[in-house]
Amino acid sequence: MRAAVRTEYGGPRVVRFEELPEPVPGPGELLVEVHATTVNRTDTAYRSGRPWVNRAVCGWPRPRVPVLGSEYAGVVAAVADDVTAYSVGDRVFGFVDGRPGAHAERLTVPVDGLVATVPDGWALADAAPGMEGAHYAHAFLRVAGTGPGQRVLVHGATGGIGTALVQLLRAAEVEVTAVCDRLPPGRPGLLTDIGASRVVVLDDPDPAKGFGEGYDAVFDATGHFSFREARPLLRPGGTYSSSEPGRGWQNLALAGAGPAARALGRRHVAFPLPRAGSDLAAHLRDLMADGAYRPVVDRTYTFDELHDAYEYVDSGRKVGNVVVTVRS
Repeated sequence: MRAAVRTEYGGPRVVRFEELPEPVPGPGELLVEVHATTVNRTDTAYRSGRPWVNRAVCGWPRPRVPVLGSEYAGVVAAVADDVTAYSVGDRVFGFVDGRPGAHAERLTVPVDGLVATVPDGWALADAAPGMEGAHYAHAFLRVAGTGPGQRVLVHGATGGIGTALVQLLRAAEVEVTAVCDRLPPGRPGLLTDIGASRVVVLDDPDPAKGFGEGYDAVFDATGHFSFREARPLLRPGGTYSSSEPGRGWQNLALAGAGPAARALGRRHVAFPLPRAGSDLAAHLRDLMADGAYRPVVDRTYTFDELHDAYEYVDSGRKVGNVVVTVRS
């Protein structure tokens, strides 16, 4: 099978195409023929090995797993003998963080992970970006205990996590203020279309100006808004959560004191460690089927254009998700 591999860390050009043996599903696994994949923040971090902590996960001094790619949509080509929930021919999509391999024509995935059947009426390329950003976004809601009637500010709302987060909050009947550095050209209404009640575009040197206050939670979806900046915006007892550990890993340290601060009714930090499992996959799939959540797609590339897709994601300009079609 054809696969995109890399044997060292670096920029997009360390990735090259090779012919590899087809993987074989082990117990509890599916073999999926990949029709579409994505290039996301997880993939670029694993490819570059930056921040350096990624090398502790991916291997030192060289990557342990040559094939990147964490998100996919395709057709089940084979199932292990102990798998009964899926059959050959089923259309599926999912996310395989920690065991990449989706930048290839076929990959194996565990059935108890983030995998679900594609909703009726959805093209595989549209479903491919449905899990990565959304499963990180769901972690924000879980750790903050966000629910109906609350007010939440989402900082970095146009990224893959941010656009999913706005939609999951809307589905949870939460009032959303979406903050972004710029609105995408030709799509000025993107954030209101996907559920934001109010949109703030960062065009002022004072990062707090115009944000309002009294939020039940402030969610930093890109790692560019600190607890120090968010604290004045929160009501007493409100939660700050960021997708990144922050300077000096401060968000993890502050999250350690979060339960005590929360019990005392103080503004506090909670770190959104994601949980990947079939229950969450089914929940996200149901939201997609009901029309409550649809991943935002910025650009689509062919498999041969994978380097270009990586370069575009590296540029920091993407809105939502970047899809790569492996098969037509």
